[in-house]
Amino acid sequence: MSHHDHDDEPSIADRATSGLEAKLPLRVARAETKKVPKRPMHVAIVGATGVVGRETIDILTERRFPLASLTLLASSRSAGETIEGEGGQSWEVKDLESFDFKGIDIVFFAASGGISKTWAPRAAAAGAVCIDKSSSFRLDPDVPLVVPEVNGHALKDFAKKRIIATPNCSTIQMVQCLAPLERTVGLDRVVVSTYQAVSGAGRGGVEELEKQTRELFNFKDLTPETFDQQIAFNVLPRIPAKDPIPKDGVTGEERKMIEETRKILERPDLRVGVTCVRVPVFNSHSEAVHVDLKEAVTADAARALFAEEPNLLVVDDISAGIYPTALDASGEDKTLVGRVRVDESAPGGRGLAFWVVSDNLRTGAALNAVRIAEALCADWL
Repeated sequence: MSHHDHDDEPSIADRATSGLEAKLPLRVARAETKKVPKRPMHVAIVGATGVVGRETIDILTERRFPLASLTLLASSRSAGETIEGEGGQSWEVKDLESFDFKGIDIVFFAASGGISKTWAPRAAAAGAVCIDKSSSFRLDPDVPLVVPEVNGHALKDFAKKRIIATPNCSTIQMVQCLAPLERTVGLDRVVVSTYQAVSGAGRGGVEELEKQTRELFNFKDLTPETFDQQIAFNVLPRIPAKDPIPKDGVTGEERKMIEETRKILERPDLRVGVTCVRVPVFNSHSEAVHVDLKEAVTADAARALFAEEPNLLVVDDISAGIYPTALDASGEDKTLVGRVRVDESAPGGRGLAFWVVSDNLRTGAALNAVRIAEALCADWL
């Protein structure tokens, strides 16, 4: 799918792969209100050679983030590599171990949690503000956990630790839809089942699905490596794949979605039930969400609410058989929502059900981090 600048929305005609453009004349997408940093920033990316790191480079370029300098950092085994950007520039990767963060304004952490835990406090002590994609700091009471269009006001607390956390990819797309419902009528309970792409497990997940599919067609034996069982032509209700499931039966990914949703919506009392499932799809996470509301809302009213959100796109027309798919969301900046309907099983007719899809590497990781940086540099730095 072509990546293009979204300042001139809706330029939907040039999106020509997944069939999304055929679905979209239904609704005109609202333009995203993009925050613009006040001055060019000195930026570093830790984990620049990984999937999310590379996506971050592309998004900074695409959104014309004002860069005074860009430094790419990774482990010593990647140091010296050259990374090419979409705009034709190239950067040499530097060794994180020997890097001095003095003079850097913003550091994106797109590496493992262990690296964030060690290096984010060091970068912050040197005067940088760290935007961390890992789960290391998300539930720290002194660290804002931010989806800018949902709870951008939380950025005011960035200076406590000079670390800002970006939520789990599955949480981001869900709270983008929950926030307008919570603001207008209030939420009583949320139940979600996720259908998560293998790219969420990193490059190893993508390679494993590809390899297993080939091996099965060639009647070869499989040995799962990234996942605990065969992922090709299968679904696995266990994320992360190798972590022991706690005594209460709630997996790590499920627990993240519960706690992060409560923190972002500032609703510690919110009842949230989650089942996270890995599916044999390369990219984009899908979710079936059921909510009990404090007041009844019609499907049309819910669609109208969603359509008003700057980073949601309603793709929903039952009469024409139109709904959003994982393929439609891949490469998209907006989260797609469809299959909106009243959930008759909820008490008092106050239930709503909907389907949400989002590019987990883009909207669910790199793009949210860059949006945080834009808002931070426009309003607070």
